[in-house]
Amino acid sequence: MPLNGQPAIRADRLTRLYRMGETTVRAVEDVSLEIASGEFAALLGASGSGKSTLLNLIAGLDRPTSGAIHAHGKNLAEMNSEELARHRSHSIGMVFQSFNLLPRMTLAENVELPLRLAEVERNERAARVRDAIERVGLAARANHRPTELSGGEQQRTALARALVNRPTILLADEPTGNLDSATGKEIMELLREINESLHMTIVMVTHQRELAERYSERLLLMRDGKLEADGVRQ
Repeated sequence: MPLNGQPAIRADRLTRLYRMGETTVRAVEDVSLEIASGEFAALLGASGSGKSTLLNLIAGLDRPTSGAIHAHGKNLAEMNSEELARHRSHSIGMVFQSFNLLPRMTLAENVELPLRLAEVERNERAARVRDAIERVGLAARANHRPTELSGGEQQRTALARALVNRPTILLADEPTGNLDSATGKEIMELLREINESLHMTIVMVTHQRELAERYSERLLLMRDGKLEADGVRQ
């Protein structure tokens, strides 16, 4: 985990504009914030508020129109495509609403995929895959394919895949969006356990305020591309 007292994430007047014909869409506008290492923050807002765009900027999947976004002191806006790809593969784990599992691969093979893409040595992969699968409680299902797994098990698999490269920052975009309420709470409990046991920084996008208030430490409210409220949960 990073030391030196630097925040895990820092945005300085971050802005992302999109042009649609003659219209300019201000997806993220003049957002400044810091998220400490090991913090669990929830980004709340209605559809179109800019929360997913902000998450993509934090991930280095999108580039700002102006301003800066830093992860562990490194300015992502100044990185080239190769540097961003390396940053994502080594520092960032991502979980989405859709599980994005490859149907012909087993659970273990899906989890191993990021290690293959990062060119991790073959003899190191098996132990890391096993550790990630055990952390999400799916050791008994390692050889099953996605169609043989429940929705909750598929999201746990996606979470194991996000953790297998041992990232320092985990980004979750509506991770309970495709799950029933009981299974969604199980995933949230797992995220909180990962946050506490690994001291991993988590930023989660959600429109479910109840879940955000129950499980995260900090609520960030987005509206019309701007950060409208920022508060620590009591």
